[in-house]
Amino acid sequence: MGSLNSGAGRRLVDVASTSRRTGAAAVLNIGEVLALLCTDFPSVTASKIRFYEEKGLITPQRTPAGYRQFRESDVERLRFVLGLQRDHYLPLKVIREYLEAIDQGLTPQNLPPGVSVAPRMVSDELARELKSKSRRLTAEQLRVESGASAELLETMLSYGLLEQRGGTFDDHAVRIAQACTALAAHGLEPRHLRPFQAAAEREFGLVERVVAPLSSRKDSTSAVRAAEAAREVAELCLNLHSSLVQARIAEMETP
Repeated sequence: MGSLNSGAGRRLVDVASTSRRTGAAAVLNIGEVLALLCTDFPSVTASKIRFYEEKGLITPQRTPAGYRQFRESDVERLRFVLGLQRDHYLPLKVIREYLEAIDQGLTPQNLPPGVSVAPRMVSDELARELKSKSRRLTAEQLRVESGASAELLETMLSYGLLEQRGGTFDDHAVRIAQACTALAAHGLEPRHLRPFQAAAEREFGLVERVVAPLSSRKDSTSAVRAAEAAREVAELCLNLHSSLVQARIAEMETP
């Protein structure tokens, strides 16, 4: 893993190696993040971290109860922001522009001398999203990767479970086709799965309404924040859906 280095030659501590030494989990709470950062940045506080979140510089996940969960990428981003402020006195506007470039898979232009970007600053979720946006698959490639038959793929298309653009599919289609293939083995055909498509459309409409204030803004930072907020709300909706279904399944075990 790379790290951000200042002109003074400071090497910022790698999160993964620190986690191995301290036994910290891959997902951290705000107190554990402060413990990791305090040696290099003694002035960092929980309030400052929350301020950076409000400004859209970091987007930690949330538990169903609303508690923040920080990933390695979040900690690397905090090191990046704190280091640029401390060592180069850069305003948040400039730092945000750097982060916007990173989130688009680009190398920021005009970084201060001696500063490099840590690979882990882009989260696994964002990396998968960027990959799904760029990778396109033919129907045959989708069939091979998902294990679905040509007939099943055709049926999924006819019922609107798969979306084809320009004759190709993205990575989301692979996961959908894999799920439909596994469900077909249990006797659930695409015609039985139409309620899932309808439910997904309703849930997406709900998510859209929640993030509408951010989505309506034209700057790129708001677009990134809207996407992160949408993922968070969608995850909470999925957790609720799963919990409701699991509660019903639990009733089956009750005499």
